[in-house]
Amino acid sequence: MPLRTLFRYLANNERLVQKLAESYPVRRAAQLAVAMFYKGKDKLADVDPVKVNSLMSFFKRFSQNMKEGIEDAKKQLKK
Repeated sequence: MPLRTLFRYLANNERLVQKLAESYPVRRAAQLAVAMFYKGKDKLADVDPVKVNSLMSFFKRFSQNMKEGIEDAKKQLKK
């Protein structure tokens, strides 16, 4: 809890936030984030919808199998 209070104080300290925003690492991180966003946006337009659907179905099956595996492990631990 004290850590949360410290972070809240630091986030609400306008002068500190301004200095951090002007620092090179934070500016560079923002530049990289924007660049990745635009590259991803361009790549997303080129994706075949059929491939997206097959990938989504794979992730759904994978997540379902993981949930079943976790439930089985919980049942085995209870025994």
